[in-house]
Amino acid sequence: MVKARRIRKGCIFTHCTMQVNLSNKQVIAIAGPICLALILPQINHMTNAAFLGHLGEFPFAVNGIAGIYYLVMYMISYGLNNGLQVLFARRAGELNYEGIGRYFSNGFFLSLAFSASAVLLTYALAPYFFAKTLHDPHIRDAATSFTRIRIWGLPFLMIMGLCNALYIGTGRTRLLAITSLFQEATNIALDYCLIFGKAGLPALGLNGAAYASIIAEGVGLIVAYGMLFGLGFPAKFSLFRRFRPDWASIRNILTISAPLVVQYLFSIGSWLVFFIYIEHLGQRQLAISNMMRSIFGLFGIFTWALASTCNTMVSNLIGQGRETDVIPIVKKIAGFAIVCAMGVSLLINLFPYQLLRIYTTDTAMITEALPSIRVCTLVTLLSSVAAVVFNGVTGTGNTRVNLLIEFAAVTVYMVYCTIVIERWRSPLHWAWGSEFVYWILMLLMAGTYLRSRKWMGKVIN
Repeated sequence: MVKARRIRKGCIFTHCTMQVNLSNKQVIAIAGPICLALILPQINHMTNAAFLGHLGEFPFAVNGIAGIYYLVMYMISYGLNNGLQVLFARRAGELNYEGIGRYFSNGFFLSLAFSASAVLLTYALAPYFFAKTLHDPHIRDAATSFTRIRIWGLPFLMIMGLCNALYIGTGRTRLLAITSLFQEATNIALDYCLIFGKAGLPALGLNGAAYASIIAEGVGLIVAYGMLFGLGFPAKFSLFRRFRPDWASIRNILTISAPLVVQYLFSIGSWLVFFIYIEHLGQRQLAISNMMRSIFGLFGIFTWALASTCNTMVSNLIGQGRETDVIPIVKKIAGFAIVCAMGVSLLINLFPYQLLRIYTTDTAMITEALPSIRVCTLVTLLSSVAAVVFNGVTGTGNTRVNLLIEFAAVTVYMVYCTIVIERWRSPLHWAWGSEFVYWILMLLMAGTYLRSRKWMGKVIN
């Protein structure tokens, strides 16, 4: 284990805040702020969807398909930063502060390179992609226009995500909520003004939502790095001491992150195909599916906060040399997740009409959406445990195993979607049943790998 540097008196980073333990309090201390940081973007997405829903079914449907495309591009950032989060947490467990700084600096260069590639890819290929996959020419043209604007927020989002990965990996998760608060408050205010033309701003409709998101992500970036410098992170972790590419560090980052980037692109890419298949069923089905995505994105924050917590705690414990504590902590966090999912599922099933009326006043659409609501609540219970267990695998550092698990699950998922949605043109709730197939396979494979203990002894340089 790397010998820890001396900590100056009064430093906010101490051994106790850098190394985790197995207590319920520790789980809540990490997951709580992450949950708060996640709930704000989901509230923003729900508000955004509600604004567009009041413009009519068409912009609401377009936002669904274009939003998933942007989510695919965002997965580049998420995969890179999730890998860095594993590295930060491992070095935190070892109390190796200079190692954290080295990975942060090189992660900054990778974020710039990856985001530039995503922008170029979108401008070059997005129009062709939508032209070949979407049947409705109006949806196709609107989605192309939206994504060509929206993609410019990705550089801000990726560099901000690097900062958030550092906060999570070093146990300073409370700072995420501050960044999210500023970012989402800006987004909601500008959404209202730019979609409807308020406060002297032009009414841009769907594209107004894209511009609002870009500006908000810029605000989030400023706040995140303002706190980074204001709280002395650069001095504590030598973040910019050697601010030039270090190819050995970049290679180590890519060894962990590249399989995650491919994994998430593959995962969300399959979801993009899912929404394309839904578009083939009709504009109404696409609009309903966008409502499902918004509702369950909001209520799934508990699962994803706990999944991220599991990733960090597993990596941190291994860095401390406490590999035997990994499976107990995964079980503990999965228990928290299923309790939260049960509460969420009960709430949604008690008040489905009230939730759906946020997006539309169309009674027929609400009635048509109810069977899908029931299916998705059952999926929520399953995914709560599966996501935690799968992120436990991520925390071990064996990200190639994550990729293999994802590949197998998505392959079966796509076979189901192709047959049930595209060929059979089944009702929408049967389409959403594909989530059962995906999460059951994820849980079985990830759980089997953790129980095998083949991950023990994995060293991350």
